[in-house]
Amino acid sequence: MDDVDRKILAELQQDGRLTVTELAARVRLSVSPCHRRLRELERSGAISGYRAVVDPSAVGLSFEALVFVSMRQEDRETVAGFERALGEVPEVVEAQRLFGEPDYLLRVVAADLAAYQRVYDDRLATLPGV
Repeated sequence: MDDVDRKILAELQQDGRLTVTELAARVRLSVSPCHRRLRELERSGAISGYRAVVDPSAVGLSFEALVFVSMRQEDRETVAGFERALGEVPEVVEAQRLFGEPDYLLRVVAADLAAYQRVYDDRLATLPGV
C-alpha cells in the first residue's frame, strides 16, 4: 500500500458514493489505474464494503443507550450463543467485546425510553449467559 492507495481510502471514507471518475480526479490518477487500484483494495480486504450512515433520529430512533454487559459464564459455547443472539436484536447497532469487567459494551437505539425498556427487559436481559 502506497500513498496513492491511502489517498483513495481517505477519499472513500469521506464519500463512499464517489464514482471512479470523481475518485480518480481527487487522487490525481487517470480512471483506469484508479479503477485497478480500487479493485485491488477491495480484493485484498482493505475495503470490506460500502454502507450508508443512517441518522437514527431521522428514522424515529431518538433514544440511545450505552449498555454494559457482564457475563455470568464465559465458556466458548455461552459466548458464541450470546453473540449469535445479540446479532438478532436490531436495536443493538454496535457491540464491542471488552477484556475485563464488564465483558461487552453495547450501543442500543430505540424510539424512546419506554421502547428501550421493552428491549432491555424482553431481549437484552434474556440473552444467553447474561
